[in-house]
Amino acid sequence: MDPNGIVAPERVLRREAQGLLEAAERIDYAEFTKAVDLVAECQGKIVVTGAGTSGIVARKIAATLTSTGTPATFLHPSDALHGGLGFVSSDDVVVAISNSGETEELLALLPYLRSRNTPLISILGTLKSRLADASTAVLDGWVEFEACPLGLAPTASSTLALALGDALAVEALVRRGLTVDGFARNHPSGRLGRRLTLRVGDLMFGPCTQTASRSTGLLDTLQAISDSGVGAVAVCDGEGFLVGIVTDGDIRRALHRNPGEITQGTAGDLMTANPVTTTADALAYEALAVMEDRPSQISVLPVVNDEGRFVGMLRLHDVVRAGL
Repeated sequence: MDPNGIVAPERVLRREAQGLLEAAERIDYAEFTKAVDLVAECQGKIVVTGAGTSGIVARKIAATLTSTGTPATFLHPSDALHGGLGFVSSDDVVVAISNSGETEELLALLPYLRSRNTPLISILGTLKSRLADASTAVLDGWVEFEACPLGLAPTASSTLALALGDALAVEALVRRGLTVDGFARNHPSGRLGRRLTLRVGDLMFGPCTQTASRSTGLLDTLQAISDSGVGAVAVCDGEGFLVGIVTDGDIRRALHRNPGEITQGTAGDLMTANPVTTTADALAYEALAVMEDRPSQISVLPVVNDEGRFVGMLRLHDVVRAGL
């Protein structure tokens, strides 16, 4: 504590880190394995419960379990005693959080959990307690000191309880074989989820009807670019195979090089032949990398099918707007 009575932040962080490190040294692997088995093999859902600060920790643990592929929900013990227990079955697993191990609301649930044969995992700060005695598996959440200078506010103990819940969730994730794609499907609104799930076909303009042939004249090529709405037009052969692309930038550059001759030109004269392409099934994030990771950035990318036929256009603007 400094002379002004302010607790130095590093003291709090070190105290909480110390609690985590000490818990890691004394972890009971038999109990932890038993708890993981219950979570990973659960045929129903994980019901996480706790009162006060432990209830807040329980909510976060439930959210972490669910997001990593283990269906879980928070149930306040008071709500459980007033009808919420109808939500709990023998196929479920209950995870209870309590520093004292003597939380009255949790103790009141025990007879009803036993009558349903519902397994109970407890994360406790006191292993010699009634909750510990009634549990199928117990995780040791004891800390010698709270980070609070009064030693009263749940700080180091709540951090440890949260970390033990994370450990359960992470090990269950491994046991269930959750992949990066599976994680992303549980997080579709997050940047990671969008990067791993959004496909080019979700964002592209298409199927496009505005195309040009090699012989299309300048004015008609300009009209096709305007009608396309993407600032470019694909140049295709008679069977729909992509052979090039003309952008409004190509026309501006051609005007700059040959201002007196361009009016006689065709799409074949103006196009970039054999342009970089993508497919509708490709990840939009990978297409973004193709457009950006080059000396001259591409603002529009032709989309072709497996045979090389033109099917649409992907704009850089739309990929960026999707939050990738």
